[in-house]
Amino acid sequence: MSERREFRELTDPDVAHEIVADLDLDPATEGVPLADARGRVLAERVDADIDVPGFDRASLDGYALRASDTFGADEVDPARLDVIGEVHAGVEPTAELGEGEAVEISTGAVMPPGADAMVPVEQTDEERVDDQRTVLVRTAVAPGDNVMLAGADVAAGERALGPGTRLTAREIGLLSALGVDEVPVRGKPTVGIVSTGDELVRPGEPLDSDAGQIYDVNSYTIATAVEEAGGEPVLYPHAGDDYDEMERLLIEAGEECDLVLSSGSTSASAVDVIYRVIEDRGELLLHGVGIKPGKPMLVGELPGGAYVGLPGYPVSAMMTFRVFVAPLIREAAGLQEPDSATLTGEMATEVRHEQGRRRLMPVGLVENADGDRLVYPVDKGSGATTSLADADGLVTIEATTDYLAAGEPVTVTLFSPDVRPPTVFGVGEDDPALSRLLDRLSNPRYRSVGTRQGLRRLRDGVPDIAVISGSPGPDVESEQLAAWEREWGLVVPTGNPEGIEGLGDLVDRDLRLINRTTDSGLRTTLGEAVADLADERGTTRHELVESIEGFELAARAHESPARRVAAGQADAGLGLRATAARLDLGFVSLGTETVRVLANPGRTDKEGLAELRDVLAHADDVLDDLAGYQ
Repeated sequence: MSERREFRELTDPDVAHEIVADLDLDPATEGVPLADARGRVLAERVDADIDVPGFDRASLDGYALRASDTFGADEVDPARLDVIGEVHAGVEPTAELGEGEAVEISTGAVMPPGADAMVPVEQTDEERVDDQRTVLVRTAVAPGDNVMLAGADVAAGERALGPGTRLTAREIGLLSALGVDEVPVRGKPTVGIVSTGDELVRPGEPLDSDAGQIYDVNSYTIATAVEEAGGEPVLYPHAGDDYDEMERLLIEAGEECDLVLSSGSTSASAVDVIYRVIEDRGELLLHGVGIKPGKPMLVGELPGGAYVGLPGYPVSAMMTFRVFVAPLIREAAGLQEPDSATLTGEMATEVRHEQGRRRLMPVGLVENADGDRLVYPVDKGSGATTSLADADGLVTIEATTDYLAAGEPVTVTLFSPDVRPPTVFGVGEDDPALSRLLDRLSNPRYRSVGTRQGLRRLRDGVPDIAVISGSPGPDVESEQLAAWEREWGLVVPTGNPEGIEGLGDLVDRDLRLINRTTDSGLRTTLGEAVADLADERGTTRHELVESIEGFELAARAHESPARRVAAGQADAGLGLRATAARLDLGFVSLGTETVRVLANPGRTDKEGLAELRDVLAHADDVLDDLAGYQ
């Protein structure tokens, strides 16, 4: 049996920050074409080699002249000057002004020799007698008036931009004006990404769920996060839990990249081999951090490059990356942490925390009717990818804190400075009509947690709306915004080969059912129908439930039981007629149930709910398009 590696002592998170920050990432300066320089960081100072503009130019349309010819001119006694020509932008002047002469000039055109000022056309009148043009100037100007002198913007030899400047449209414009076609920028640190684990399959390849295979989430999410932090991701082939293959890939990545990241195979397990590779071929700097999620993080040095091992679960991997690795990459790329990356809000509900490790808690944002920002926890476990997709940022809970009260101020570190709270935040039942209606809102967020959880969270005052199905259940203070009926029953294979006619067949025959989770309103509706059948038969609901094979076998989403039926895993699945029609399956109707959209009474004046009301008022086309809806 392989020796099991234990976490003997967890490193303090602050010490872990220092260890990661000390890793040597120093990408070489590179020259990039100006067209590709947006978002890059200057590595060197850029001085102007030319004047910008490179000539004295007119600031307005009008007449170039000698200022001395206009002294004393006004509306009553204008100066009279002979117009001896014209000059337009991009054309070299051909006339040289003498005393009492002017040249018509366009904005941006070169001031002709002899002219030291110009007067806007609005302050002049022109007369023409035969071929002779005369301009009447109704105001006096001083030398330099309405003229941008050569070098007024940037003078030759002047410092234009300094090292560390992030190149945006403004800086690109300045470099363009200076004629710069290649820019010296900080090199992007190359980051090799190696996902590990025998169960991983790259998206696009066949997946065997029966063998416990899952798609490789971390390679792509980490690569995107590396790009966001200013790095250049390099994806390496998937590595299993074989020592030799792991060693080969890590050494290859270490020699080719500034930093190597792996995900998985970092915990204390007999098959976890990375820490042994690092110890054998490099230097292991830490293994285990006092933080949740992220405890198994591993840091070391490989021949040729630095190494950080991230946990395998997507939430743990991304949290650890954002907190420890992203700052390292930004520093190497010369990028600063965005000023708008943090904000404050109040906890929408209480949170309890087991002391001992610093906790990084994914959170979402929602606003109440007054525009106050509320923060609520989003946590389905480290293995749930949607914990990150549903979250806007994270709240750090120190190891010594065991409780955050509702209303307590907290600081949120945003996953992106562009994050905005949703216009409508809803929770509750998974319903196909609702999904289509949500598409018509500007920025909604909805979490399918089921009717029971939806009512609980509405009672706690966190969401704007809760969507429930079936009987209303316990009284919850709310305002009903809309309701519709949907037909429910048993989804069966195409053609209904078992000839199922109703619930009685599930009780009396050897048939297998796939049910919904206990939080689902549809499951409650089924339970009520079973209770009614028990009354008809003079027995108990419990007796009938015990007779139905698979009654306790639950699937979360409204299509999940139907998909298992289609895969041959069951004879029937609890579901909707609309689902059966969409998947071309058979359907045995057991009745209808009501879906209700309930509003948080404290949010009825919220702007997003006004938009939702309008969408719900025009929902007929959606309901008409779904089988079994009305």
